[in-house]
Amino acid sequence: MTFPRRLEPEWLDELPPDDPRAVRTRRDLRRVNAWMLNASRMAGALLRHADHRQPCRIVDLGSGDGEFMLRVGRRVAPRIRDVTIILQDRQDIVAAETRQAFAALGWKVETHSCDVFDFVANAPPTDIVTCNLFLHHFTDEQLSGLFAKLAGLAGLVVACEPRRARFVVRASRLLWLIGCNEVSIHDAVVSARAGFTGQDLSGLWPGRAGWELEEGQAGLFTHAFVARRTAPSPMAPRAPG
Repeated sequence: MTFPRRLEPEWLDELPPDDPRAVRTRRDLRRVNAWMLNASRMAGALLRHADHRQPCRIVDLGSGDGEFMLRVGRRVAPRIRDVTIILQDRQDIVAAETRQAFAALGWKVETHSCDVFDFVANAPPTDIVTCNLFLHHFTDEQLSGLFAKLAGLAGLVVACEPRRARFVVRASRLLWLIGCNEVSIHDAVVSARAGFTGQDLSGLWPGRAGWELEEGQAGLFTHAFVARRTAPSPMAPRAPG
């Protein structure tokens, strides 16, 4: 059964990045992502929907510590090479080891610590935009504005978000069984209530003309969204990565 979206503050967003609870919660998030199979889902979507030509630039919104996109990168690097990965978040918490791991894949890393709306308002054209467990933080009105910017910025947008369902809310309360702390459990419940179902995100995209949209349940806990440009792109010519 579904229910209306309900947005509430998540505790991790209110903690300093070096708070021990925040450090533990980011570690819990890696475990939760692994259980949700989101890195595999994201990698699969990139490989299916990216243009046959090699993308030069990928922007990940709400990237956190960058570990999620590193897992994605390890899966797609054999086919997607010489990429600049741009990690955007309000705080730059990408460790030196993570940057080195991207470099080992042949990917260049840029980090941007800023508000996402400021970022997309000034970002140059890119090939791909990704989001993982990020879009559910925003109201429908905010998402409409964000999507309007992304539609003019990129040729492919891929998102993995919480699935909004009572089962997911109930399952989130049981994350202590895999060792998650109280912050992770609270935020997982809040995320499920704020998540998506059906065609929630497609309905906020600025029109279907020139775009192919895919949206729906992916596994038990994930709601997936893909917007792929099918019309000629108005983007400027791509610079080398």
